[in-house]
Amino acid sequence: MLNAFSTSNKNVTAYISDISIGEAQHKKTPSEPIPVTSLDQTFSVNESVIASFPFPGTKVVEAINYGRSLWGTTAKIFAQLPSGGIEIYFLKAITLGATGRYMCEGEYESLKAIHNVSPEFVPKPYAWGSYGHIDPATYFLLTEFRNIGEQPAEPAKLATRLANLHQKSVSPTGKFGFHVPTCHAKVAQAVDVWEDSWCTLFARHLRHILELAKPVFDWPEFDVVCRLILETVVPRLLQPLQSEGRVLKPCLLHGDCWDENTALDFATGQPFVFDACSFYGHNEYDVGNWRAPRHILSSKVYMKDYKRKFPVSQPEEDWDARNLLYSLTFNICHTLYIPGPAPRHMVYDDMTTLCRMFCADELKRDLKSIGSVGSEEEGASHENTDAEEKEEEEEMQNERTATAKFLRLK
Repeated sequence: MLNAFSTSNKNVTAYISDISIGEAQHKKTPSEPIPVTSLDQTFSVNESVIASFPFPGTKVVEAINYGRSLWGTTAKIFAQLPSGGIEIYFLKAITLGATGRYMCEGEYESLKAIHNVSPEFVPKPYAWGSYGHIDPATYFLLTEFRNIGEQPAEPAKLATRLANLHQKSVSPTGKFGFHVPTCHAKVAQAVDVWEDSWCTLFARHLRHILELAKPVFDWPEFDVVCRLILETVVPRLLQPLQSEGRVLKPCLLHGDCWDENTALDFATGQPFVFDACSFYGHNEYDVGNWRAPRHILSSKVYMKDYKRKFPVSQPEEDWDARNLLYSLTFNICHTLYIPGPAPRHMVYDDMTTLCRMFCADELKRDLKSIGSVGSEEEGASHENTDAEEKEEEEEMQNERTATAKFLRLK
């Protein structure tokens, strides 16, 4: 399979961010270091977790809160094996009822799938389950403990491991999708089906995310660009990947590969990833999250190194537009968790950019039909709304800053 991919560096940077980004995205790639994960007070380990240890008879020596999570608790567990040796586990516990179940099961199955292909690239997953009758709303994930070093991982090392996962993985059905639901943070992804067409699966996934976003993007113009993206842009960009004799390999994806879901292993110096929400899809989807300037991974060296390991799919001239399209799901989810007008305008600007590229006449016609003649006037029509939101935005700044820090450590 590896022989099918050229190692030529020709035009490796030709299509990196050729499309201009909206005003809302005009910010520099962050340069400040990611906060070091902290150890806190002792942690009580639930009996269901102890029963799930891979070696029966294993006993907890000590458990400490490790890092923070928006959705629950995380802990580092020191356990004594029946042989007398010490093993260290990582525990994530989420108290969100059925949502927590999907999050834990989805991450477990994601890590298991990645571990089967590239054992060094993820912590080994051991178990997931419920706290039982003691706390039935809480679900947990138990994995190998990996000591986090530098974040994010170095560009060349990360690119090599990620491309290797994409190239070596094989879909169990030969199709796109996954066998269980997986979650991007708390958002369930609509990928738990099997489809021959990548275009069909991605459209299903994006449609679900857009529906969740509509209460946040309460604009008639947003409804217009949503429809045009799904009806025109998605097929225009994704159908050619599997037409005119082209074959697109379903690759196992991490699903949310951003700065703080990747690190160098402190012990080995090698890159690894975590917090996965996997499915089988187009490999380029995994680097859609690298486009946003809020991420360190948006530095061009990361994309350049990845393209050296896994060259751009044909048609190559569509690369940047596809990358912009794939970035939408990540940026919309970011908007759902981090409130305020700037993230919303970022997404809307990107969507209108794609519509202008592939359906400009339809965009102008449909905006006119609702009394908006273009995104420039649309932006003006929301000027008063944004002014009203500014005061609220300032009041929420401290809270959002704290939220962002928590997100880094989820």
